[in-house]
Amino acid sequence: RTLFEEGLERCFERHRVLSQATHKAVEVWGQAGALELNAIVPAQRSVGVTAIRTAEGIDANRFREVCRDEMMVGLGGGLGDLGGKAFRIGHMGDMNAPMLYAALAAVESTLNYLDVPYTPGGVTAAVEHVTAYKKANGPTTF
Repeated sequence: RTLFEEGLERCFERHRVLSQATHKAVEVWGQAGALELNAIVPAQRSVGVTAIRTAEGIDANRFREVCRDEMMVGLGGGLGDLGGKAFRIGHMGDMNAPMLYAALAAVESTLNYLDVPYTPGGVTAAVEHVTAYKKANGPTTF
């Protein structure tokens, strides 16, 4: 029912904006060299989920465990060759901006908690991206 109320095009746009906000966060965190987007070509990035590779020596599965158990946010694991070397943040379905901000804050907090090198400000970059979209396009439900 919610999808029909929102409409498919609006739903797709929400997924696109939230994925871009996630990418902005990861790009900021990754400036310290320990994280990077798996899809390095922007046009090849998913609007449903973002895969983030971790640097050598950072156990992505342990990162996910701490994020789940200590920060109360579940992250997807790396698939195939990326098992233990990546984690995934979903931004599809009924995800909205505040829900995404909470997930990103949990990731940033876990980075800090585990002393993973990162550049602070990823959550702020995501908020600024969504806010700029809303200013340019008018009020949204996300």
